[in-house]
Amino acid sequence: MKVHQYFTGSQLRNFTYIIEGSQGHLFIVDPWDGDESLAYAQKLGGLIKGVINTHEHWDHTRGNEVIVKKTSCVVYAHPRGKGKIKEANVFPEEGERIAVDNETYLQVMDTPGHTFAHLCLLLVHREKPYGVFTGDTLFNAGVGNCHNGGDPETLFQTIEEKFLTLAEDVRVYPGHEYLGNNLGFTLKNEPSNAAAKSWLEDYKKIDWHKAPVTTTMAQEKEINTFLRLDSQELRDHLPGKPQERKEVFLTLRELRNNW
Repeated sequence: MKVHQYFTGSQLRNFTYIIEGSQGHLFIVDPWDGDESLAYAQKLGGLIKGVINTHEHWDHTRGNEVIVKKTSCVVYAHPRGKGKIKEANVFPEEGERIAVDNETYLQVMDTPGHTFAHLCLLLVHREKPYGVFTGDTLFNAGVGNCHNGGDPETLFQTIEEKFLTLAEDVRVYPGHEYLGNNLGFTLKNEPSNAAAKSWLEDYKKIDWHKAPVTTTMAQEKEINTFLRLDSQELRDHLPGKPQERKEVFLTLRELRNNW
């Protein structure tokens, strides 16, 4: 099993992923450009078994049409994506599995908040969680906005219940490259965060096209301010000095809207 992450260079800084099984089966997650995804898949030499859209927003689905026309593969989406994503025809529920190969599967996570038609995918290899494809729910050092069909209170519950419970070595594969800006937001609200400072220095050296960088859940808990709600420095720095986790999260989400 391999995860191929490529930076599309789009104006929204999207990532597209191709998950490659040991038997040569390929699954494309959130194709920004259908022709680009097909060209990448052709280099790998496998058979495209499906496209998976984490949610209905156009930048995560715009490559569907080309891929489906040329491969007739199925398109997976959240059940609430029915009618919102034209090409989607399979709508897995929470906990369902999509087999990648004999040792690997994707477990569907119902993850509302950014939108209410959002799913994420836990990649499990040899019965051990390996990574999570997070779409626009969880980013490297940040979380998604709630402007277009979402709700911040629901997003808080999703982050608390679905992501903070993951093993610390699980890799995070987000839908966009927002790491630098998100680290700046963390440091604005928690200026003494040494891990975030170190990551921000390293960020300047990253070549996202040639060698994209991933984080683990353990690293996210160090640098992602939305996962650091118990930090007293953070709480004291925020307007009104909220102390409850939910209120800290909601205050951060509102501040991030204008960052």
